[in-house]
Amino acid sequence: MKAWLLNDFGLENLALGEVPTPVPQAGELLVKVGAVSLNFRDKAIVDGIYEPHMVPKPLIPVSDAAGEVVAVGEGVSRFEIGDRVNSTLYSRWIDGAPGPNEPDYCLGMPLPGGLAEYMIIHEESAVKAPEALSDEEAATLPIAALTAWYALMDVGNLQPGQTVLVQGTGGVAIAAAQIAIAHGADVIATSSSDENLARVKKLGVKHGINYRTHANWEQKVLELTDGLGVDITIDVAGGDGINQSVLATKVTGLIAQVGFLTGQTSKLSLMPLIFRQTTIRGIAVAPRTSFERMNVFYNKHQIKPVIDQVYSFEQAIEAYEHLARGAFSKVVINVAD
Repeated sequence: MKAWLLNDFGLENLALGEVPTPVPQAGELLVKVGAVSLNFRDKAIVDGIYEPHMVPKPLIPVSDAAGEVVAVGEGVSRFEIGDRVNSTLYSRWIDGAPGPNEPDYCLGMPLPGGLAEYMIIHEESAVKAPEALSDEEAATLPIAALTAWYALMDVGNLQPGQTVLVQGTGGVAIAAAQIAIAHGADVIATSSSDENLARVKKLGVKHGINYRTHANWEQKVLELTDGLGVDITIDVAGGDGINQSVLATKVTGLIAQVGFLTGQTSKLSLMPLIFRQTTIRGIAVAPRTSFERMNVFYNKHQIKPVIDQVYSFEQAIEAYEHLARGAFSKVVINVAD
């Protein structure tokens, strides 16, 4: 089968090649990949800044995929040939709290991912793809949407009428905005682009803040919330900006730390954190059962994922370059066509 292989760190070392089509073992599904979507994790893996010691070479990258089951291993009972399924990032995290070694069993690194014509997914980690979504749309769900869902609903216990702050207009932020709005919450978005802020307002976002125009954007958030701050902040930036997130979040509010776009380390000011009694919770996607709950919600509210651009399988390099420039929501690669 054709597969993109990361032979060494650096996008110049991602090459299209031929490898044997995998054979499903007991409990496994062989999935003909329809589409995959890219996340910042995928770029960070290629760049060598995401747990580089765990990256096998060569590696078939990309965790998020949707496709059709074309063969099954012995004992498979949850799915059958012809079913459309999604991958999940953590192949062994099914329910409850994660185990200490979940990263050892992630698709797309260290396990082979979906940037290939076929991939292996264990039946216990696979999720039935929403019927109303195309493969391209369904492929956006496993990390970006599920991270947003888990942060807002499972961890944050978001209630209608509350307020959510999303940073930027990438995949997690847009999915979080869509979920929160569908659930009856208000959303404030930050971005460096007035054009992107105008686009998110068309999705139902109530307020947009350009953080270049308003360097102290947390003060603007307080103005918009009568001095209280938001109930939940989805922090994708990381770095020292966590201090602004603390100030923008209400007393006893939640910061869901889901990303590290501006840095993997931060200098945290403890006194505001202590006095505001803020909870900072690291979020690394979610278990399979959360994915299944999210899909029910997506079906009920008829949420359509936002896709910036779809690339062909042969254009994988261009797709990564688009992600590096910045994307409005998701960049998708169509594998099957």
